[in-house]
Amino acid sequence: MTGNDRDIARIADALERLSPPPPAPADATAYPAYVWRGGTLAAARAFEPLPLDILGGIDAQRAAVVENGRRLAAGHSAHDVLLWGARGMGKSALVKSMVGALQADGADIALVEIPGDRLAELPALFAQIAGIGRAFVLFIDDLGFDDNGGEARHLRSLLEGGAEARPANARLHVTSNRRHIVPRAMEEQQSAINPRDVIDDRMALSDRFGLSLGFHNCDQDTYLGIVETYARLNDLAFDPADALLWATTRGSRSGRVAWHYAVELAGRAGKHI
Repeated sequence: MTGNDRDIARIADALERLSPPPPAPADATAYPAYVWRGGTLAAARAFEPLPLDILGGIDAQRAAVVENGRRLAAGHSAHDVLLWGARGMGKSALVKSMVGALQADGADIALVEIPGDRLAELPALFAQIAGIGRAFVLFIDDLGFDDNGGEARHLRSLLEGGAEARPANARLHVTSNRRHIVPRAMEEQQSAINPRDVIDDRMALSDRFGLSLGFHNCDQDTYLGIVETYARLNDLAFDPADALLWATTRGSRSGRVAWHYAVELAGRAGKHI
């Protein structure tokens, strides 16, 4: 070994000593929620899901998600779930609240939140939880693809039919603003080259979810009902006309807008919620 080679080796050894060791995976049986981080499970620092009964305007969707989660926790057949549609209508909150509610009922089930840019690591996650004697809700929030390339096809394979399909004790719960997750451009329908095949290929990913639930902007009465619930639970007075003006200035009526209005009311009243 030359002098330069020895210097390079010493530098490499020094850098390796300075690098922190990879974190040990969290006990997959011990925590209510996890985050998939750095190729391993990390315990979520705080898991405080909202009570199910304050998620207004989505009664049918709530019932379907909870029943499916109950089946999963019991070891029965359960669906992968796609929650799609309007922003701010409780898609993400519902997934977390479902897990929290089942845990409160004594079910051995946990949430694992997975970043949308880590889909290629799903087989590694599957390997870590496949032999664990509890159920897992694998949560991917706000998923979307710019095109129907490799990542979308990879997820399709994991959902159904692939060699590394997800284990029986886990089901994916994915939220997206798009019904079919991937966009559909008008030029696809105008193309002379198998336009039906192109569109069907884009729809194939959403078709892999056994339970697909749409969330839509709520009407005026539903919005005011959500505001009323938040106001009652936090001992806040509110004027319906003012609540509607708040929604109008934000361009939509949704559960999220209602919550932001409740925060505004609390601030006006000198409270913290």
